[in-house]
Amino acid sequence: MSGAGDGGRGEMAGGAGDVEPRLSDEAALDSLHILPLRIIPLDTPGLRKSRLIKNVRLQTMVEIFKDKTAGSGQVVPQHILSLFESHKKEVEDDLVKVMTLSQVNSFDVFSLRIELRRLQVDISAHTELTLSATKKAELTVYMKSFTHPLIKHVFGSDNEAIHDVSDIIKMFSSPNRAEAVKNLKLMAESLKIGLTEIPTFLEDYGDIFMSLAYFRHCIDEVVPEVQSFVEWMNEIRTSGEISRDKRAIKTIDAIACDITDITASITGRFESFDRRSKDFWTDINAESFRTIRKLITSHHVTIGGVLCGLTVKMALWKQRFVHGGGGPVRRLEFVKSEILPGLSHIKSLEMSARDIKE
Repeated sequence: MSGAGDGGRGEMAGGAGDVEPRLSDEAALDSLHILPLRIIPLDTPGLRKSRLIKNVRLQTMVEIFKDKTAGSGQVVPQHILSLFESHKKEVEDDLVKVMTLSQVNSFDVFSLRIELRRLQVDISAHTELTLSATKKAELTVYMKSFTHPLIKHVFGSDNEAIHDVSDIIKMFSSPNRAEAVKNLKLMAESLKIGLTEIPTFLEDYGDIFMSLAYFRHCIDEVVPEVQSFVEWMNEIRTSGEISRDKRAIKTIDAIACDITDITASITGRFESFDRRSKDFWTDINAESFRTIRKLITSHHVTIGGVLCGLTVKMALWKQRFVHGGGGPVRRLEFVKSEILPGLSHIKSLEMSARDIKE
């Protein structure tokens, strides 16, 4: 088992360094890099108490325990059999699922739904595969740009009593405004669905754009950190120790270029999503909704993977250098040992998104 910042060997170990407080399972499901295994149908009792996590090198580890004293106890998925020898048969069966899930680039709930469907796991039984109420509340401001056009379409104007899609669904259950009901009927006709199917459409619409709001929130958090990191890294270029090292300068330049290109590209993707979502409301029909839903969901996996990679790297940077600073040599070593490994994978994920047809 490896320590928190380790490269992922199979031996037993614990690492107290760089260990943040253990998130509750609810908070973990709001994250990009943690998967509580209790939500996966596994047969090994001890394994259900563990988590899959992404380390800074974007390797998936099984985290058996985590606390401030002992650190984070991690093992590569292939070695879990040695930890649960009394449940050999169960572990062998569970290992297939764990190994498959370990290949997922992000553990956000939206990417997980896609992966679990691919594994033919019935996700309807997994009510945990949703963001927490706390996280949804945080995303209210992001959801407004998607819910306001919907509210205006139904009511003809912004309605202060309606705040999100769920409010419209409640209203539909006991409609008390003739104009709203009329507009809902028109919407049903445009979408070529029955009036009774409108609640399902609204839930689907809300979920699709909740995912967009979630990822936009992640972008807004990580991009400023990436920009600060690049500035912090570039500061060592002029130091006497580093400026004479052409190889070090080349490494710094390459990382700065890659990480800047990645953030610019993923930000551009969201600008495209915004335009497409606005287009939907100018000509609402069944095909346009299917198109935008397919477009957004087809990008879930790459968006999640890119944001997961950037987030875990920036989190470790903030942990190691709480107040910034750090000498040139220490900074260079951190950049080479923790930022560079896995960066090419993040870049390839973002580049692969360009092949997704809109």
